[in-house]
Amino acid sequence: EALMAELSELVQKVVKSSSWWERHGVDISILACSFLLLPAGFLCLRSAQAIPFLVGVLTLGVVHHTLTVKGSHLASHNALTESKSWGKVWAIFFIELCSAFTAEQATYNHVKIHHGYTNVIGLGDSSTWKLPFLTRYIYMFIAPLAVPIITPLVALDLLRNVEWKAALRTLCCMFLGLYCHYWLLLHVSGFQSPWSALLCMLLTRSLLAHPYIHVNIFQHIGLPMFAAHRKPKRIHLMSLGVLNLPRNALLDWSFGHSLISCHVEHHLFPSLSDNMCLKIKPIVSQYLKQKKLPYNEDTYASRLRLFLQRYEELMVHAPPITELVGI
Repeated sequence: EALMAELSELVQKVVKSSSWWERHGVDISILACSFLLLPAGFLCLRSAQAIPFLVGVLTLGVVHHTLTVKGSHLASHNALTESKSWGKVWAIFFIELCSAFTAEQATYNHVKIHHGYTNVIGLGDSSTWKLPFLTRYIYMFIAPLAVPIITPLVALDLLRNVEWKAALRTLCCMFLGLYCHYWLLLHVSGFQSPWSALLCMLLTRSLLAHPYIHVNIFQHIGLPMFAAHRKPKRIHLMSLGVLNLPRNALLDWSFGHSLISCHVEHHLFPSLSDNMCLKIKPIVSQYLKQKKLPYNEDTYASRLRLFLQRYEELMVHAPPITELVGI
């Protein structure tokens, strides 16, 4: 606890000395730019030529993942604003309207469970990402294409766990978001049939689904796992059970630093925005290394090879519990 308090003090000094632009403005600007790119993406799809059409697909695909992954993730942690009321509004907008999921369950499962019990067996061990009945190649390369279909179906099932007012609001937001996308493809992009519009929706919404699934498993599964009654203190739990991937321009923009190269920093200080996680990264990495604590880093290609080689062990069988030796 003393180590965590010392690190928190160092980080808070940086946060307090940072401007609003650094704390929130940079990430809000990225989300705003994504909204501004939407008309160009829909209009490019009107073209009968291959290159402009592909530009439209790529634009809408990147914008969709920026709003649904980066926007939803920041909103779930109330990292877009310092107002809790506005934070709730942004969570409903990004998670329910844009992502077709339920804000209450997304926040509970991600913030309360995954962050509260990172790599604790039966709680925050990322087991929701495991589909042991699938083979390694189907899971890693084929199944991600179904994410846009699976997401709202899972959301509908989770609505049983929320009160009826929240469930009704979620249903309305989910329907509005999906229908607006469909309507714009028909009336702005000029698709002639409902099936072609639905196929384009699936294509754009699954454009970055592969790295989305990969990132979610690469950064926790395969690292030390703990029993609920024997989990270490927070700073040990996060330094042992979280991994950073290298900087990547496309994923940094669409997923955010806190999900890619600053995931350790994000788990230690989850209320900070992506830009602030990037700013405190040198302080956190230096401090953990100075205190002889792990600071896990690996490349995307290396983790992909690891999961393909050890898929049965990591994604099918129950992971072994790590004994707290040497901590």
